[in-house]
Amino acid sequence: MSETETINQVDSAPKLLSGGNPQIPKGYGEAPVAAYIAAMPGWKQAIGRRLDDLIVEAVPGVEKAVKWNSPFYGVERGSWFVSYHCMTKYIKVTFFQGAALVPQPKGTSKYPAVRYYDIHEGALDEAQFSDWVRQASQLPGEKL
Repeated sequence: MSETETINQVDSAPKLLSGGNPQIPKGYGEAPVAAYIAAMPGWKQAIGRRLDDLIVEAVPGVEKAVKWNSPFYGVERGSWFVSYHCMTKYIKVTFFQGAALVPQPKGTSKYPAVRYYDIHEGALDEAQFSDWVRQASQLPGEKL
């Protein structure tokens, strides 16, 4: 898919899926991630912007994509360390190698390496999140 096709696809108003998660076409780079964040409902949009800012600050040159209606961040295309997704009452952050983070995020997964950080309205711990992002960016990424 060309960059022009990706930009044209993200220009149309996205549909909100269950839990209010924006349906954004798959794409790489800033444009699809910005479209996802702009479509996040209510208070989640401000948190989405802040998550994006904190990730960019912690990992200069981070690569971005939208896959499976979620923003992904990595250090090289196809190798991702964190993603997030809108749920009904919170934002679910996925650390693909979260079991290796210190301290580990509390949310567990059926996949032993994955850990989740659920962010409810007004409850983003910026310092801890930034520390996890820095740690996660140094670990082997998930090839998706």
